[in-house]
Amino acid sequence: MTRRDRGPALDELGEPPDPRFTMANERTLLAWNRTALALIVAGLAAAQLLDIGSRGLVAALAVGMVGLGVALSVTSLGRWRRAEQAMRLGRPLPESGVHAVLVLGVVAIGALAVTVVLVDTFGI
Repeated sequence: MTRRDRGPALDELGEPPDPRFTMANERTLLAWNRTALALIVAGLAAAQLLDIGSRGLVAALAVGMVGLGVALSVTSLGRWRRAEQAMRLGRPLPESGVHAVLVLGVVAIGALAVTVVLVDTFGI
């Protein structure tokens, strides 16, 4: 994919925003990626260290955490770019799908974690 296929480079759009806003947008991107990295590491730790319940459930929990971390990181980059474009063009900041990805993913992982605990504790 060439640069032309993805649209103009950010520095070619509109006017540069106040540097404080650009830096805040970058800090937000970094925060999302710290969260993504924590999910990936937690998933790897679960796969290696949890010796409870069904191995299949533990694997599903670990894969879910790693997958959510990867999805969150990829999604956060698009969010950063859309926010930067909006600021350069003087438009309102766009809605973000990152929040929904994270919330739904955490709910699913939480449900899997409860299932792992129930299987380990009660043999359900």
